[in-house]
Amino acid sequence: MATYKQIQGTAVQNYTNDPANPIEGQLWYNDTANSFKYSSISATGSWATGGSMNTAISNLMGAGTQIAALKFGGRSPDTGATEKYNGTSWTEVNDMNTARSQGGGSGTQTSALVYAGEPPSNIRDLAESWNGTSWTAVADLNTARHLATGSAGADNTSALAFGGTTNVTESWNGTSWTEVNDLNTGRYNMAGSGIVTAALGYGGTSGPPVQALTESWNGTSWTEVGDLNTARSILGGAGTENTSALAFGGEGPPARMAFTEEYNGTSWTETTDLNTARDGLTGTGTATAGLAFGGDDGSLSAATEEWNGAGATVTKTITTS
Repeated sequence: MATYKQIQGTAVQNYTNDPANPIEGQLWYNDTANSFKYSSISATGSWATGGSMNTAISNLMGAGTQIAALKFGGRSPDTGATEKYNGTSWTEVNDMNTARSQGGGSGTQTSALVYAGEPPSNIRDLAESWNGTSWTAVADLNTARHLATGSAGADNTSALAFGGTTNVTESWNGTSWTEVNDLNTGRYNMAGSGIVTAALGYGGTSGPPVQALTESWNGTSWTEVGDLNTARSILGGAGTENTSALAFGGEGPPARMAFTEEYNGTSWTETTDLNTARDGLTGTGTATAGLAFGGDDGSLSAATEEWNGAGATVTKTITTS
């Protein structure tokens, strides 16, 4: 019987972490997970289980990509704890200066922003910048807000904060916040994704009932576009532009949701559900390679799930019985 080396021409390699860019059909051994893995092309979008966070938490904020994410803040209780994800496991790093939950977060694992948030007795206008090692206080928002502010941004020098307990939108230029055009419909507990010139805000509520509204930002103003198929609040989102996004989880009558929807620039399409229904989670990454983490599935969750869209290269684990 031919060996893998005879077929492929190479020996099976050992990795502490999965390789960053495996080719289709590549086989390796992950000596952290103690398992054989291989890469495959996904026929349909699906969620895979990732490494759990060190601390179960909901109403948290996040930034980064599927294989290089940053988690910060959350409750209960309100915390400044920060963790980074390498595609396999989470590592605790330096805390924020001010503990908070239900604020906005955007950027990358090495260049991120957090802004707004609560506790309710002290709704936050505070902002902090992450340089890959530590958090530094920067200029405050003009309008304090909380309850899952929508957010978008490519790094810690540009960001868009919108919604929450206000319909006010503010733009960050690396030094200060400037008020720009408001959302058409103010709401809180919404999700946001994109960058400062091309963002989306979706879902949320301004009081019962929850909403399916989606608004698209073109760098100047907001325009209502196609609604979500399922109205929800306290949901997660991923995406790096206003023509593609992923919405997942959340809460709406009658309960927590696992529903996942993809946006193509015009409309939302229902796709494969999260493995675990939950609300109060957050998301990072793109519409084809997203990450969902934390939340509440009946109790605080440390779960991480990795989204791989159709046509994506996915990692699968070989199991034996």
